[in-house]
Amino acid sequence: MFAAERRQLILEMVRANGAVSLRELARVVQTSEVTVRRDVRALEAEGLLDRRHGGAVLPGGFTRESGFPQKSHLATAEKTAIADLAAGFVEEGEAIVVGAGTTTQELARRLARVPGLTVVTNSLLVAQALAHANRVEVVMTGGTLRGSNYALVGSGAEQSLQGLRVSKAFLSGSGLTAERGLSTSNMLSASVDRALVQAAAEVVVLADHSKLGTDTMFQTVPTDVITRLITDESPAHDDRAATELQALADQGVQIAVTGASGGATTTGPGGPGASGNDAVPARQQRRDVPLPGPRRQVPGAAAGLRSATALGVFF
Repeated sequence: MFAAERRQLILEMVRANGAVSLRELARVVQTSEVTVRRDVRALEAEGLLDRRHGGAVLPGGFTRESGFPQKSHLATAEKTAIADLAAGFVEEGEAIVVGAGTTTQELARRLARVPGLTVVTNSLLVAQALAHANRVEVVMTGGTLRGSNYALVGSGAEQSLQGLRVSKAFLSGSGLTAERGLSTSNMLSASVDRALVQAAAEVVVLADHSKLGTDTMFQTVPTDVITRLITDESPAHDDRAATELQALADQGVQIAVTGASGGATTTGPGGPGASGNDAVPARQQRRDVPLPGPRRQVPGAAAGLRSATALGVFF
């Protein structure tokens, strides 16, 4: 493929998705990340896109939100690895909230094997992934359906979360920085995510390396509220990603990074390799997190959401 053809394809992908990682671009155009990086620099010089460490975004500083069809095909390997690692932080019998997103959908598929679990979610994709899990209770919020990401949003969703208390919240977003924390491009989604955070004793953010250092319009989770970040291993040359991770760790965020071999490294306030029972995703090395309050079904949710199989009509 000639350089002009590669750059046209790169530009089309960024325009379609809002933000694309270098790793994904290299896979699609079937060349090295070094070559893609040169192409991205050339396109940036023409004002056609903006570079972000680990990827490229639409020009203008803030990325727009991609729809589910586009997101579902981006960084699939990274999302799978992150979901595998995140599932290790969920204990039997816990009550958790899981937000909307393609990475949280991958996590939900793995939670189907956790007995005695209660999952509260505003995501139809998460509920569908758990619909046939006989040992998992699924509770959905109320709200208005947002078709671009199959999530329930609005005042109905937020009100149904009032009074809820669970042990952990698992969320993803459009961008993550040490300065502002997790953010997203949609105001309605941001409001519901904030309500999910208010219901949880711990907040776990799932974000692949391309989202590190990316800032979008609406803040959802301030950095000082994030308990743990689960991310994938950034390219060796991506010094800015490493700097962002260290800045997050310096603010007290526990970092769990997936490795190419399927293992994980951890970073805490002490820097890379800092240890601690809560930083290691092995069940026998982590203490149980007591449920901060009595479990209760979300007000307004349909009783006995074992009927969540009906969500299949949306797909």
